Amino acid sequence: MEEYRRLKEETRRYPIGLTVIDKKLHISVIGANNTCSLALFWTDGQEPDLKIPMDPEEREGDVWNLTVEGRWPRKTMYCLEMDGVLKADPCGRQFTGWERWGDPENIEHIMKSPLYGEPFDWEGDKCPQTPMHETIIYRCHMRGMTCHRSSGVRNKGTFRALAEKIPYIKELGATAVELMPVNEFQEIVVQESEWNPKGARKPQPTGRLNYWGYTGGYYYGPKASYSSGQKKRPVYEMKTLVKALHRQGMELIIELYFSGNESPAMVLDIVRFWVKEYHVDGVHLVGYAPTELIGKDPYLRRTKLFSTSWSKTEGTKDKHLAEYNDGFLTDMRRVLKGDEDQIRPLIFRIGHNPRGFGVVNYMAHTNGFTMMDMVSFDRKHNEANKEDNRDGSDYNYSWNCGYEGISKKKKLLEIRQKQIRNAMVLLFLSQGTPLMLAGDEFGNSKSGNNNAYCQDNDMSWLNWNQQKTNRDIWEFAKFIINFRKNHPVFHMEEEPLNMDYLACGHPDVSFHGEKAWRPEYENFRRQLGVLYCGEYGKKEDGSPDDYFYVMYNMHWEPHEFGPPSPPKGCRWHVAVDTSLSRINGFYRPGEEPPVEDQRRYTVDGRTAVVLIGKPWDTGKSKGQRRT
Repeated sequence: MEEYRRLKEETRRYPIGLTVIDKKLHISVIGANNTCSLALFWTDGQEPDLKIPMDPEEREGDVWNLTVEGRWPRKTMYCLEMDGVLKADPCGRQFTGWERWGDPENIEHIMKSPLYGEPFDWEGDKCPQTPMHETIIYRCHMRGMTCHRSSGVRNKGTFRALAEKIPYIKELGATAVELMPVNEFQEIVVQESEWNPKGARKPQPTGRLNYWGYTGGYYYGPKASYSSGQKKRPVYEMKTLVKALHRQGMELIIELYFSGNESPAMVLDIVRFWVKEYHVDGVHLVGYAPTELIGKDPYLRRTKLFSTSWSKTEGTKDKHLAEYNDGFLTDMRRVLKGDEDQIRPLIFRIGHNPRGFGVVNYMAHTNGFTMMDMVSFDRKHNEANKEDNRDGSDYNYSWNCGYEGISKKKKLLEIRQKQIRNAMVLLFLSQGTPLMLAGDEFGNSKSGNNNAYCQDNDMSWLNWNQQKTNRDIWEFAKFIINFRKNHPVFHMEEEPLNMDYLACGHPDVSFHGEKAWRPEYENFRRQLGVLYCGEYGKKEDGSPDDYFYVMYNMHWEPHEFGPPSPPKGCRWHVAVDTSLSRINGFYRPGEEPPVEDQRRYTVDGRTAVVLIGKPWDTGKSKGQRRT
C-alpha cells in the first residue's frame, strides 16, 4: 500500500489543487512554509497512514508540487502537513469534518478531502442564458430558506430542500436564484487563546455563528453541512440542484466572498471552476475581487458576473456584466417615504440601464431591513446581536407608518401593505434587473434587525405561514412580477432615450408632472407621471406592447393628475391602483375598468397608479370610482 513512484518530470504541468488521472496523482499547493507533505488516510484515524514529502527543489515560488504514481484505495482521503501541522487542502473539492452545522467540535476535526471525486451525469444539461434585461432574481440563504418548521420540506436547510422550493419560486415569476455563500466555510466564530504543544494557537469558540458566510473559506468545495442524510454528498446535491433549476428554465447565481488574501489568479480560477464544474449561470463577487481581470476573461464571456462596479472594464452588447450596489435602494426608499427633492433621482432610477452593463435593482437586501421592516421601523433593533445595537447601518431610509414595530392594528396594516405595494411597483416597473429578497413576497420580518449576520434562528429563517397570513402581499408580488414580464416596455434591452426615434408620435418614455408634458422638478414635488409608448416594446409574437401611464404620488395628500391622451382609438383603463385595498391594488388582465374622465385622475396620498391604453370597445364605462 505504501509503494509509490515519484515522477519529477511530470511536475508543474497541472493546475493548483489535486489532479488524479488513473494511477497518477499530482498536487500543487500554495504555501510560504518550510516543509510540505501529502498526508493520505485509508482508515478513519486522526494520523495519516502515509506521508509523502514534497521536494523543495520542485517548488516554484511559493507553489509546492508533487507527482506520484501508485495504487490507492477508492476511499482514500487526504490533507496536507505543513511545517508539522495537518491542514486541509485549500483547493479541496469536498471536505469531511464539518458535516454538522454549528457544531463547536468542528474546530477540533482535521478537514480531509476524498482522493477520488464522485461521477455525475449532467444528462445534457444546458444553461438557460436568460438575457440580463429579462432576468428576475430571487435571493436567499441556503439554511434560512427552509429551516423553519413551516417550510414543509424534508432535509431542512439543505440543497435538496431548496430543490423542493423550485416550483414555488417559478410560480412567483423569478427566473434566477441567487444563493449566499455555499462554499465550505467555518461558521463557528473562534478566538485564539493559549499556545498548544505544536506551537499554534488553539482556537476557542465564542458561542456565536457566522450565519451569512462572509469569511475566507475553502472555495472549491460546496458546504458539507448544506447536504442531507448521514452520508454527506455536497458535490452531488449541489450539481443536482443546478440541473433541477435548468430543467425549469431557471438559472443559479452564487455569491463568492473574497477576503483579499487570495491572489488575483486564484480568484479567477475559483470563478472559472464553479462555472465549469457546477454549471452555475452567474457569480456575484463580494469583498475583494479583481473585477477588471475577471470581467475581461474570455472563458467567462457568457456568464453573468455581478460586482459593485465595473468602472475599469469595457461592457458588452449582451450585458453579461452587471453593477450590483445599494444605489437603487437608497434613492427609491427616499422616494417611497416622501423625502424632498427626489423627482430627479426617481427619473434616473426608473430608466437606468446603461449601454454595455446591466444593473441590479432591489428595495431590500440581506444587509439591511426587509421590505416589511422598511415600513415598520424607523431605527434598527440589533440588540439580539449582543453588540449594544452599535452594529449595522444607521441609515435605513425607512418609515414606520406612525408606529414603531410589528402591530395588528388594521389601519396601520393597510398603509404598510400599501407602501409595500408601492415599493414593488417602483422595483418591477423600473428598467434593469430586479431582485427580490426571499420572504419579502409575503411580508417577512427580522424584528427590525438590519444586520442579522449571526442569527441562525427564527429571526433569519423564513416563516412560510406568512404566505397565508399575508396572502395579499404574495398575490400582489406575483401579479406585478408577471405584469413586468408580460410587458417589454418595462424591461427594454437598452436605456430609454426619451426620444421618438421611431417617428411614431411619442417618445419611448416621457416624463410628466400633474399636468401632461409638464414635468415639475421643484424640491417640494413628490408627483411624477411616466408615459410608456408601446411601439418601443415588442412582445414574443412581434406585436407592439400596450401604452402605459404610471402616476407616482409619494406625497401624503391626494393630487389630481391630467394624463396625456392615449393612442388613437384607445382610452385609459386602470391596471394598478395601490390605494385600492379592496382589490389588493390591482385588476387582473382583461378586467381593467376604464377611467370615467380621461382627462383627470385623482391619485390618493402615497399611491402608485398604472393606466393601460385599450381600444374603445374594451370594458365597461361604469364601475370605476376615480374621476
